[in-house]
Order: sequence, then structure tokens, then C-alpha cells
Amino acid sequence: MSGADVPIVVCVSADVSVRERVLRQLDGVGPVLSCADLSQLRAMLFPATAGPAPAVVPPVAQQGPVRWGELVVDRAGHVVTWRGEPIPLTRIERELLARLIGPPLVVWSYEQLFAAVWNGAYLGDSSILHSAVKRLRHKLRDLPGGPRVHTVRGVGYRIDPPPRSG
Repeated sequence: MSGADVPIVVCVSADVSVRERVLRQLDGVGPVLSCADLSQLRAMLFPATAGPAPAVVPPVAQQGPVRWGELVVDRAGHVVTWRGEPIPLTRIERELLARLIGPPLVVWSYEQLFAAVWNGAYLGDSSILHSAVKRLRHKLRDLPGGPRVHTVRGVGYRIDPPPRSG
């Protein structure tokens, strides 16, 4: 299937739980556009008519595997390993983790994460991002000495540098 054959799913619902459920069910299937109402959909589809959008430039993603101590995220291979053992993460969790641990270690704003992970504009509803971070934190919790996702209240998320070896 070529990129032109991949369908785009559009979910328009004022109910955040409905949008989150749709995104969870379709994770990894293809692109999903999710918004609360038709005015948000129009703003995403036709940004020129919706007024100037704020410029959000996320840090450049590192090509190839991204490392944080003994954690390796191979986005091209769709694999995350801790001390050589695979960790089952969804595509969204894998991309979120790769962005957070990739150099430079910075505070990623909600806007930057939406642009980088979901390839969409942040429209003020951070519940989808918060849910993804919550799932990622839960999966990282069992990694002794592994990365911890910290909230920077009102701004975004960050990860501490890995412990120094040796």
C-alpha cells in the first residue's frame, strides 16, 4: 500500500473520552485527525482562512536510534529496548519517548509534542497528550534507573539526563 492509499480518519466530537477512545482503537492504523467541533476542523484543514497560526518549531528529531542510558528507541525498526529486552509500546508512546529522550534534552511544550508526535496543531485540549504520557509513565515505571517523564506545569514535559556510567 502506498502512502496515497492510506485513509485519513476524521473524528469530530465534543466528548474528549470519545476522541481518546477513537485514537486508542486506531493507534498505528494510519493518520487520525481529531477535534472537538467543525470550526476546529476547518482551522486545521484550511489554516490560511483561519488566521495566522503561531509558529511552533519542535527540536529536530535525531535520525536513527535514540539512546538514553540503556534505553534504545529505534523508530525505523519500531522497537524499544531496555538493557537489550524489548518493551511493548504503541507507535504514539514510542514516538513520544523518542522525542523526549532525543538530544538535546529540553522541555517539550504541548504544541511541540502535538506537532512532532501527532503531526497536528495543538488546539488547547491536552487530554490526549496527558493520556499518552500517563500510559508511557506506567510502562517506564518498571525500568530500574530508567527515564522518568516530568511535567513542567502549564508548559509541557521533560526527561532528566541519563545517569552517568562508570
